[in-house]
Amino acid sequence: MQELTHWINGEHVKGTSGRFADIYNPATGEIQARVPLATPDEMAAAVAKAAEAQVGWANTNPQRRARVMMKFGALINDHMDELAELVSREHGKTLPDGKGDVQRGLEVVEVCMGAPSLLKGEFTDDGGPGIDLYSMRQPLGVVAGITPFNFPAMIPLWKMAPALSCGNAMILKPSERVPSTALRLAELLKEAGLPDGVLQVVNGDKEAVDSILDNDTIQAVGFVGSTPIAQYIYGRAASNGKRAQCFGGAKNHMIIMPDADLDKAADALVGAGFGAAGERCMAISVAVPVGAETADALVERLVPRIEKLKVGPYTSENEVDYGPVITAAAKQRIEGLIDSGVQQGAKLVVDGRGFSLQGYEDGFFVGPSFFDNVTPDMDIYKEEIFGPVLSQVRAETYEDALKLTMDNPYGNGTAIFTADGDTARDFAHRVNVGMVGINFPIPVPLSYHTFGGWKKSAFGDLNQYGPDAFRFYTRTKTVTSRWFSGIKEGGEFNFKAMD
Repeated sequence: MQELTHWINGEHVKGTSGRFADIYNPATGEIQARVPLATPDEMAAAVAKAAEAQVGWANTNPQRRARVMMKFGALINDHMDELAELVSREHGKTLPDGKGDVQRGLEVVEVCMGAPSLLKGEFTDDGGPGIDLYSMRQPLGVVAGITPFNFPAMIPLWKMAPALSCGNAMILKPSERVPSTALRLAELLKEAGLPDGVLQVVNGDKEAVDSILDNDTIQAVGFVGSTPIAQYIYGRAASNGKRAQCFGGAKNHMIIMPDADLDKAADALVGAGFGAAGERCMAISVAVPVGAETADALVERLVPRIEKLKVGPYTSENEVDYGPVITAAAKQRIEGLIDSGVQQGAKLVVDGRGFSLQGYEDGFFVGPSFFDNVTPDMDIYKEEIFGPVLSQVRAETYEDALKLTMDNPYGNGTAIFTADGDTARDFAHRVNVGMVGINFPIPVPLSYHTFGGWKKSAFGDLNQYGPDAFRFYTRTKTVTSRWFSGIKEGGEFNFKAMD
């Protein structure tokens, strides 16, 4: 049995707590490794070492820090296949999806190669008689990232690259279900020239999280996960005087207008709803066709596409569309919600329960499911399923569809498929959701913009990556300067009488 480690001061360090979490192969159901869970004392020691290392890193000029990111990006590219397999082996997603996970994280690293331009301050000349004002962005010190299981590479990179580029040290606590990718990225950062101690990867569970939230040295916390935990972390971090950006759950709607290209809409729904087994916070889980004719025509197109989906292990590479869910408990929960949908009166058009794959009978596979005639009072609508389940809620009018989206407590992402520019523009302006797609099903912004939801999908006032990340991981200091008259006219050779 492989026993993983923490990454402390630039090397692998065994845990001392005696507590471990099992890491499964989701395709087989077998335990493939175990990871140590840190004690509060282990966390405190890692933070103390990070604080020591941060001083020198902060005094390294931004251009030299950017060069580390340049080398890091090159190493990620060189090790793309290896990193993708690490992602897939522990998460279960397909290899192409694993590469996408790494690639979307790499794109944030690439933006951080230009960090010096994003760290520039402001200057006002002659704000008053002989007075100049200038501001500078300075690092916070030690910051922390708490990242989820569903993107083992992307979200750790979203956290660490901007934080380190700003001159901070980071404590990264990856999900204990998928820690290997974060540990490998730490090795690559050391190879890229990051000083020892500036990045510490400390594995753990709630005990480690609470140690982060209560540690006085840690100045900021970034989190991605479920909404209840996001609220908990945000509240506890804020009460301890820390900055916090906490991203939670989602229930993303896609509106399909009568004038939409329904074949393209159906393709988009299948990819966005079932990719990565639906374990994405930006997955489309609710289709909202406008009008009965649109809804019926959409069902006709969706059913054959969903029934053709191939489910299997990542080792099948391009032969499968999606893999298993992360744990047996996740599978049980998803199938329980499907049961509730049937019991509460939704029409189960495609039933993914009881899926079994020869040779992988103990894997955590869930077949694709599709519901029609879902209503907002049903559990399958109200809860984030985080599995391969697509629900169709029929709307009579565009205004009904818009209201349904806006009334939902989550506000991460949404999309509309239409051929009418006026409708698309109205939707983009009015909808109270953080990320909007127009004929684009998963509107994750490019890395030089910024990622963030609204409502119960996000807690905090700054988003992930892009310009907001550099605001979050720095504090602004403003200096008001005045210099009195000196000897700029030249030297004085005679004694002057005293006034």
